[in-house]
Amino acid sequence: MLRKYERIRNLREDRDLTQQQLADHLHVAQRTYSRYENGEHSIPTEVWVELAKYHNTSIDYLVELTNDSSPSPKDPPKRNR
Repeated sequence: MLRKYERIRNLREDRDLTQQQLADHLHVAQRTYSRYENGEHSIPTEVWVELAKYHNTSIDYLVELTNDSSPSPKDPPKRNR
């Protein structure tokens, strides 16, 4: 079975965490977290942010827009006006 958000599952398993442990950290039910991993529920922006912080990576990495697992910079680059 192909999971929609395989990276969040893999990161959780790499740290030997259960879905319940991560759900507790996110303040959601285990079933809700399971549905996030399986793509059955949309993941709210706040949860993406918290997952990226928790795993010390970027949202782009979590959703497979990049293979670079480095966290996003704390301060975005300044634009010239």
